[in-house]
Amino acid sequence: MKRILFVCLGNICRSSSAEEIMRTYIKRAGLEHDIEVDSAGISSFHHGEPADERMRAHAARRGYHITHLSRPVRTEDFYNFDLILGMDDRNIDALREKAPDIESERKIQRMTDYCRVKVVDYVPDPYYGGAQGFENVLDILEDACEGLLDAVKQ
Repeated sequence: MKRILFVCLGNICRSSSAEEIMRTYIKRAGLEHDIEVDSAGISSFHHGEPADERMRAHAARRGYHITHLSRPVRTEDFYNFDLILGMDDRNIDALREKAPDIESERKIQRMTDYCRVKVVDYVPDPYYGGAQGFENVLDILEDACEGLLDAVKQ
């Protein structure tokens, strides 16, 4: 089984959305027994909280039901997951600092490296913005998750 962890700052917008979008794509492809996903945050500030209500509302309009409760990245994540995807360079840098060894560090990649249509360097944090920011994040994540699923299937 391939295990993928999505990571952003607080695990209440971007990474929790990526987890649910990817889970939906995995289910549609009939790969639930082959690929497992989870998400976490660099910060533990929102530990135990549901995803941001604005993100849940925008995601629900697209048919995604985000139920994940925020949690911080743990050392064991580096051993338990095959791929760890950060949403932006700050997340990537923080993950590299937390990685317990070189092998774990090699698992860290940028989410947008899997985009096929959107040409962006990172998934922006929509937390302090308006509705368009949440929609933009969902567009980027849908594109990246499609590319990621294709990559994982190969």
